[in-house]
Amino acid sequence: MKDILFKYMSSLTSLTEEEQQAIINEIHIQEFKKGTLLLRQGDISTKCYFVLKGCIRQYSIDEAGREITSNFYTEEQAIATFSHHKMDKSSEYTLMSLEDSVLVVGDLDTEKDMYSRYAQMESMTRKMIEQNFARVQEEFAAFIASSPEDRFKGLIMKRPDLIDRVPHYQLASYLGMTPESFSRIKKRLSTPKQ
Repeated sequence: MKDILFKYMSSLTSLTEEEQQAIINEIHIQEFKKGTLLLRQGDISTKCYFVLKGCIRQYSIDEAGREITSNFYTEEQAIATFSHHKMDKSSEYTLMSLEDSVLVVGDLDTEKDMYSRYAQMESMTRKMIEQNFARVQEEFAAFIASSPEDRFKGLIMKRPDLIDRVPHYQLASYLGMTPESFSRIKKRLSTPKQ
C-alpha cells in the first residue's frame, strides 16, 4: 500500500525519497470493514482520508428521509471535509465504506505540524484540493447540462468500475434519477442494436 503513496507524492511534489519515507512512517493507515461509518451527517469532522483501497460513499439524508448520494471515492482519491467555515462546523453528509477499505487517516489538528516540518506537504495538499475542485466543477457543469442517459454514459466513460462495485440504487441517486430509470437506461444501452 505504501508504494501507492510514494507514487502519489512523487506526482505532486519533489520530496526526496528520504522525506517521503519519513512522512509515510508518520501517517496512520487503517483498515475499515464494509459498512463502517467514517463520519455521520451532523457530526464535526476531525479527520481527512486518502483511499488506498476500497470505495467510500458520501451521502446525505434530506428532510423527507431520502438518501442522496453525492460522491464515491475510490483508489488514489482524497476525501477532505470543508465544514469548518460553518458556524456549527457540522458535516452536511455521511461517509461510509461500501467495501472493505484501506485508508490513510489524517488528523486535522496535527496537519499544521506536518506542514511546518515538510513545506511541500502543504503544496501537495493544495494541488490535491485544486484537482478535486476542478473535477467537481466539471462534473457539476456536465450534470446540469445533461440528460439522465448522458449522465449514465458519462459514468460508464469516466468511472466504469463503479457499475460493478456500487449498488445500482446508489448510482441512480448519484446520477439524479430513480432506480427504475437507471435500470431502463442500463438495459437500453447494453442491448446490442440490430
